[in-house]
Amino acid sequence: MEWKIELKEKPKQFTLVIRKRASVAELPKIIGECYMKIGKYLGELGEQPQSAPFVAYHNLDMENLDLELGFPVGKLLPGKDDMVGGEIPAGSYLTSLYKGPYSEMKGLYDEMMKWMEENGYEMGGAAYEYYLNSPGEVKDESEYLTVVELAVKKK
Repeated sequence: MEWKIELKEKPKQFTLVIRKRASVAELPKIIGECYMKIGKYLGELGEQPQSAPFVAYHNLDMENLDLELGFPVGKLLPGKDDMVGGEIPAGSYLTSLYKGPYSEMKGLYDEMMKWMEENGYEMGGAAYEYYLNSPGEVKDESEYLTVVELAVKKK
């Protein structure tokens, strides 16, 4: 499959997130719970997400993922319980739109890693997945839309 992979400079983005450790098998349950909790709190604050919900992957150990789950927001917000205000740092991001089942995203990640190697880049932070739609919105996994962004830096 061919993907359009682009290098972009992005400004910092404020976030409201919950940081968790989980296995890949636990993700569907954890993602739903965290988004619901954060969405409810945003409503209490009278705030709206600025774009699609995301998961930040701080490692790729599928049995013990270090995750931030949350939403981009317009300003730094106060935390509550296990929710914290933070930011996605400004910088260079390798980005691509993926369409299809989450279970088949490895091919895109492999292509992005290959692009980095061929162009003199390496990982410079987390991998972000922004979910433009959800299993509740589309009936077929082939219609899932996810923007993948990898924080990168020159070698």
